[in-house]
Amino acid sequence: MAVKKLRPVTPGTRYRTAPVFDQLTTSTPEKSLVTINRRKGGRNGQGKMTIRNVGGGHKKKLRIIDFKRDKHGINATVKSIEYDPVRTARIALLFYADGEKRYILAPSNLKVDTEIVSGPGVAPEVGNALPLSDIPLGTIIHNIEIKPGKGASLARSAGSYAQLVAREGKYATLKLPSGEMRLVLTTCYATIGSVSNADHMNVRLGKAGRNRWLGRRPRVRAVAMNPVDHPMGGGEGRASGGHPRSRNGLYTKGKKTRNPNKYSNNLIITKRK
Repeated sequence: MAVKKLRPVTPGTRYRTAPVFDQLTTSTPEKSLVTINRRKGGRNGQGKMTIRNVGGGHKKKLRIIDFKRDKHGINATVKSIEYDPVRTARIALLFYADGEKRYILAPSNLKVDTEIVSGPGVAPEVGNALPLSDIPLGTIIHNIEIKPGKGASLARSAGSYAQLVAREGKYATLKLPSGEMRLVLTTCYATIGSVSNADHMNVRLGKAGRNRWLGRRPRVRAVAMNPVDHPMGGGEGRASGGHPRSRNGLYTKGKKTRNPNKYSNNLIITKRK
């Protein structure tokens, strides 16, 4: 997987870098695993705008992803590697031995026709899902559960992964993509390998219109507004705007917002960088 640099034949392609889709094996999704994703454009049930800078963009259909990997002991064959418009990673279509089809997040270097399986005691190979109690220390993992049976919550975006550092008692120690060291129950499931499409971070859109295709509307800087519109607006000339704060006047950029009584505080060994 890589990105390509386009020839600067227009202003929009001068600085644009685009993904290479050579890893994909089909352009048509599995019909039984696709559902309609109706977007609201940042409006609530009354039609009032509650989220700014959202709206428009190309229509997207939602692929139903299996984050639980709960078909234990049943072998599955990777039928295709596909594009998913609502996430940064690639997805893989699995055909299980009992006839069921499911999508999963595709790990890096997962090939078509590879057989993968989930469950306790399976081999720690790329694409296999097993409990943290059965994974060798030092292994690179992704798609990690926080609560057993809930489905994966950690390390799901393109190129991300965590590392299993230690195990003691009923907890395993993970080093997360943010640098945070955290305890997770050993009964939680994780998938071996890192998430595909690691070069997503190197893609540059090149022009404002491509942001609009993605459903992102223009965002006005706070210091460019008038005082009536934002606490940081107004002033003579190019005023800095004072201490950074939100539209509601709450301090930002350094203000601690994490709940001091959050349930997982005692599970975090080292905070993120």
